[in-house]
Amino acid sequence: MAWFIFILTAAGIVLAATQLAKYGDVIALRTGLGGMFIGVLLMAGATSLPEVLTSVSSLNQNSPNLAAGNLLGSNTFNMFLLAILDISHRNQRILRKAALKHAVTGSLAVFMIGLVVFFMLADINWKIGWMGFDSLILIAVYILAVRIIHKENTGSSKPKEKPAVPKGTPKLWIGILGFLLAAAALVVLTPIMVKNANIIADSTGLGTTFVGTTLVALVTSLPELVTTLAAIKIGAADMAIGNLFGSNLFNMFAIGLTDAFFTQGRFLAAIDPSFLLVGMTGLLLTSMGLIGNLVKMEKRIWFIEFDALAIFIFYFSSLFLLYIRA
Repeated sequence: MAWFIFILTAAGIVLAATQLAKYGDVIALRTGLGGMFIGVLLMAGATSLPEVLTSVSSLNQNSPNLAAGNLLGSNTFNMFLLAILDISHRNQRILRKAALKHAVTGSLAVFMIGLVVFFMLADINWKIGWMGFDSLILIAVYILAVRIIHKENTGSSKPKEKPAVPKGTPKLWIGILGFLLAAAALVVLTPIMVKNANIIADSTGLGTTFVGTTLVALVTSLPELVTTLAAIKIGAADMAIGNLFGSNLFNMFAIGLTDAFFTQGRFLAAIDPSFLLVGMTGLLLTSMGLIGNLVKMEKRIWFIEFDALAIFIFYFSSLFLLYIRA
């Protein structure tokens, strides 16, 4: 029964998050924001909302490991999606289509993931109020990163014309209403999904670390897959790649934000040390995705780029390693 409810609520979460991204796109078009900035911030924030709500629900159900696995595991899955994009576009070199445009975003994502791993190792037991000093730094760094990305996106000396709104695009108020309704659906469905994920973790003996990093992270990352493929379909490579790098950046901000809902101490101190492996995996995969986005490598093996194949192999190898350690 737990599996049935988990699958049912997971499907609802994916549908709601897809609608969230859809109406987020409407808001972006109606307000005239740039494509790359939309992908990195608005789209990434919208598709990452399930991760945030899942982590908060996990804390409410006394499962900090499920919360950590969800956020850190999503980083690895998002980079796995880069390899999926390559397979879905055999005639395009998708990992290099956006070239240098996402060097800043990818680098900031790598930096923030590294910062999280550093704080987990350093175990700095300082708090301001009930929040850890490390979490506050993560939030501050994310805000700074957003400013840097925005400046990079709007720093051209030539003024950019406001993009034309496609015919048939809903009005702004419809976009806002749809966005809020989809977010409300996520608020309702997420705690139910988390509750049944805990039951599955206990009944299978795999534990919340493995289930959070794989099963829950997969569910909360599916909206990224849907919206990324949709963006590539309409030729918006900037938005697609920005969405994935931006989601990793947002996930690390969400770790700091999650601490605001964790009243038993510092959230990073409550995470099991085994998550260092998950964090490092996300760090290495994001670095691989960034390198693949920058290096001019023409080598293909059958229908897949060499760097995308490396991401595939490393991703599944890390899952196997995590499984045997569960």
